[in-house]
Amino acid sequence: MELDLEGKYAQRAYQILATLVTPRPIAWVTTLGPDGVVNAAPFSFFNLLGANPPILGFCLGDRDNGTPKDTARNIRLSHEFVVNLVDEKTAEAMNRTAASLPYGVSELQSARLTTAPSSVVKPPRIAESPASLECVEWGTLQIGGNRLVIGLVKRVQVCNELFDPQTQRIRGDLFQVIGRMASPNWYCRTSDRFEMRRPD
Repeated sequence: MELDLEGKYAQRAYQILATLVTPRPIAWVTTLGPDGVVNAAPFSFFNLLGANPPILGFCLGDRDNGTPKDTARNIRLSHEFVVNLVDEKTAEAMNRTAASLPYGVSELQSARLTTAPSSVVKPPRIAESPASLECVEWGTLQIGGNRLVIGLVKRVQVCNELFDPQTQRIRGDLFQVIGRMASPNWYCRTSDRFEMRRPD
């Protein structure tokens, strides 16, 4: 069956793609408003885009009334943000920060979260997150109703037990992130894994 996302199914593109392209990682983005209020919001149209230099991208639309979301406003002003990753322990708190609040009201208080200072950017990271990526905006692309923010990853903050100093890798057996599945309410755990070695 062919689904025409420019024609008959154009109004269903989000529902179709968000259910089809799964699981997706979650960018739990913290930004700093001009009044010093920390904004936290999750976005599942997100991934790494490259490693030389390290870059990531996440996409956010506008509010229903057409105004930019707080995350977009804050990045436009400061050009800095932090992507906090979401594990099973922080899943419920992440979900609470998805609520729409008035501009200038922090989601962190209602989600009972704390912050920790970042190393090279002004927005703080979420202290409860297992890993955080401190980013500087490389650029933002406006593609129709999509706002694709591309960030240069300047620092990685990770829980001590997750980093193996011998192999200099993240310990996947301890890193229990969650993924976004079908819209609107489905997620997955990443604890069920299998290994396939690349052919020589």
